[in-house]
Amino acid sequence: MTMSLTKPAMRGLLAKRLRFHLPIAFGLSLIAAIAFKYAVTEPRNKAYADFYKQYDATKEFNAMKEAGIFESVRPSGE
Repeated sequence: MTMSLTKPAMRGLLAKRLRFHLPIAFGLSLIAAIAFKYAVTEPRNKAYADFYKQYDATKEFNAMKEAGIFESVRPSGE
């Protein structure tokens, strides 16, 4: 009694596997993009907005000028 193995289905194997894996890959990438948006970019944008609500550029410039950071601007005392 001889047992013969069935031939592997090679024809159309790539297309069959792509039909299965491509929607999964697309769905996972979409989930990752949405998670990145809400976990990273939204809090970062909120932090920037909160910082610039109370940021005074003139006050910061005068503090740096008094500290002597700028070579082309003399402090007020001179």
